[in-house]
Amino acid sequence: MTDDVQAGPEIKLEESDTKGRYFVSSPAGDVAEMTFSKLGDRQIIIDHTGVPDAFRGQGTGLRLVTRAVEDARAAGKTIIPLCPFAAAQFRRHPEWADVLKK
Repeated sequence: MTDDVQAGPEIKLEESDTKGRYFVSSPAGDVAEMTFSKLGDRQIIIDHTGVPDAFRGQGTGLRLVTRAVEDARAAGKTIIPLCPFAAAQFRRHPEWADVLKK
């Protein structure tokens, strides 16, 4: 991962038994998030990525998806990217093919 993708506020994870989200907060209270649903124990479905204007142009959306990919890889899970932004990132990053649900 490049340094510019790692820069920025800390990415946090909140999850329940069926859903979750990765998010970052700005000092002003703006929140960028990527939400997902769990499909059993082995898959997640990325269903939404929302990045407010306060985070635009900083690679925040990519950072959120990248974190989900890293976590899925570490846990042996696959990802179904239903969110158009996440799907576009998977097309741009063929190195993520190992976690993409075929």
